[in-house]
Amino acid sequence: MSDFQQTKSMINHGTTTVGIVYTDGVVLAADTRAIAGGYYIAHKAVKKIQKIADHLGVTIAGGVADAQTVVDTLRYYANIFKLEKKKPIPVKSTAQLASNIFFSARFYPYMADVIVGGVDDDGGAIYNIDLFGSLTKDSFHSTGSGSPVAFGILEAEFKDNLTADEAISIATRAINAAISRNAGTGDGFDIVVITKDRYRILSKEEKGAALKNVSDIPI
Repeated sequence: MSDFQQTKSMINHGTTTVGIVYTDGVVLAADTRAIAGGYYIAHKAVKKIQKIADHLGVTIAGGVADAQTVVDTLRYYANIFKLEKKKPIPVKSTAQLASNIFFSARFYPYMADVIVGGVDDDGGAIYNIDLFGSLTKDSFHSTGSGSPVAFGILEAEFKDNLTADEAISIATRAINAAISRNAGTGDGFDIVVITKDRYRILSKEEKGAALKNVSDIPI
């Protein structure tokens, strides 16, 4: 295994996160299990979706401390941008900033992989940024060890012009599939729906409704 593959494997286990663009916004979802030392379950209620601004969020896969450093930096610059420009920071600019942060640390990389998702004047968008700063824009994406399973659901069910409810349902199915089939993913899940002026975390009741036609998992 090459040095790159070894490094990549260190951030690619113990998590599943999903991002989906729908007609009016973005849905972000993630499981809540934290893994340490192989597949030891270190925590069962980790928040892997972090708010950057009312129109913008980030999912985290990999080292929590490294990812939190990146999230804190993105929040700082998002606030500075809004103070100086009197408007929210564009999603693409935030993703490019995240890419720059990861790239600048490429020789001692942050052991994390993130999805930046949000809504601005150009509509909803999600971007994946890996530990070396590679930047990819997608209509849907998944990170973490459960991502191959999640991608199976996303590829099969994604379509253009999804409604919020449809996007929530697909994200729920993708996370549930990963929980069922990946040892590093589990315990529960969180879902966030982002529109241009609102960042909304789904309640336990709303997640329960989304699971109506999906095999039971803790919420």
